[in-house]
Amino acid sequence: MRQNNPTDRPTVCSVLLILAATVATCHQTDAGDPPPNQPQRIALWEGQRPARPAAITVHHAGDCNGAAVVICPGGGYGGLVTEPEGHGIARWLNAHGITGVVLEYELPGGRPFVALRDVQRALRTTRANAARWKLDEHRIGVMGFSAGGHLASTAGTHFDAGDRQAPDPLQRVSCRPDFMVLVYPVITMGDHTHQGSKRNLLGIAPAAELIALFSNEQQVTKRTPPTFLAHARDDKVVVPENSQRFHTALQAHRVATEYLELPRGGHGLNGYQGPMWDAWQAGSLRWLAALRMIPTDAVK
Repeated sequence: MRQNNPTDRPTVCSVLLILAATVATCHQTDAGDPPPNQPQRIALWEGQRPARPAAITVHHAGDCNGAAVVICPGGGYGGLVTEPEGHGIARWLNAHGITGVVLEYELPGGRPFVALRDVQRALRTTRANAARWKLDEHRIGVMGFSAGGHLASTAGTHFDAGDRQAPDPLQRVSCRPDFMVLVYPVITMGDHTHQGSKRNLLGIAPAAELIALFSNEQQVTKRTPPTFLAHARDDKVVVPENSQRFHTALQAHRVATEYLELPRGGHGLNGYQGPMWDAWQAGSLRWLAALRMIPTDAVK
């Protein structure tokens, strides 16, 4: 793991955060204070034109340590594996004091920016509600699996600090994640991509410029968030070259990164269970603790 440069943290006016947390456009006035031990579902685009179906389900940790993770389930951009790669992950994070925010993003159907706007909106919403949800606005990360890993890595390479002049208060809030955890992710849209994910995201015959824009190993900069990756050597569905290329790009830009190369497990790591599944979970928690994104006692 390399930590040569501290990550830049975007600053957001506290007055805007309070305002964004209360506007009806994100349904926060209806959501109210988080109910204890009960997931909270929030429509991301209610009141916006056009309205869109994306939503988040917030699993509040009973003993929250201030960190939160927006979770992007996989499904090849043609479906959503929301239980094992979504709500199940949120419950695991809750057991370690981390708030889990499961994103049900709109399936792109060849419209490549649709899901990206959804994950950006989920990050803005989580950060805007930091005080209400007892979170630290500088410890809000993103996690993704398979095609959801591509979406998460897109969030970490295509972000903004918010537009303070935007009429929608949530658009004034940064959508940059503070860290990323990517598990058997699709990263590239070029060689070694997952063809189904590429087709569903970009369409049948995408332009070369669009392929390059969503090949996230080509979009890494020094401001890309610290990243933990895990991938099995024998993954034939999404080949490990995806994680390897992203890890190499992060190293080249001196971004803190750790790549856990698992000896076996295939895609989905033996059905989301067993020693390979346990290994990435334990490894990512240790890595987050080393970055001081979570306290060391959260690793136990």
